[in-house]
Amino acid sequence: MTPRSLIAASALLAAVATAPAAWASNTYSGAMTEAEVLAAQKAWGEALVAIAREHEAGGHAKAKALANTVLDKAYGYNLGPVLFKPTLTTAPQTFRTTKEGALAYFVGGDPNYPNDKGFALQGWRSVEIKNAAVQIHGDVASTTGNVIMTDKNGKVTMVDKTWTFKKTDDGAIRIVAHHSSLPYAAK
Repeated sequence: MTPRSLIAASALLAAVATAPAAWASNTYSGAMTEAEVLAAQKAWGEALVAIAREHEAGGHAKAKALANTVLDKAYGYNLGPVLFKPTLTTAPQTFRTTKEGALAYFVGGDPNYPNDKGFALQGWRSVEIKNAAVQIHGDVASTTGNVIMTDKNGKVTMVDKTWTFKKTDDGAIRIVAHHSSLPYAAK
């Protein structure tokens, strides 16, 4: 393992293993907290950066393996269809209600999704989340706002994002709805 791969693997560990409040908790309280929601969002951003770095250090196969792990930890595909509308998708594959569709969006390389180039492979270096609002209703929380991503060349991309999180019976926080789009630009 190269030093870069080691750093990328460490970043994944940080995004997945050190965010127990975001993706798993030792104590189930039933109700989700704002701190858990914010931690889940932060972990998502850290995981996006980790996938990009893993791709650069270890290639597509390693980035795909990491993205697969992130999807298992962050999203609720084990609960049923996830209401996922990624930023850069078009009909007939606009919505990604299956894990396979989400994985194709994040890392590309799936012949069933030929237009996917791998959103997570864009050299992301930082992710900032600016919520306009957070609603919490027991074990479900929704957020809406902007996600600002910066790539390795300093290019900034901002998307409008709405997430819904579900706290499962074991205390894990899972994304069950994820809508992302580029901000509207009037012509």
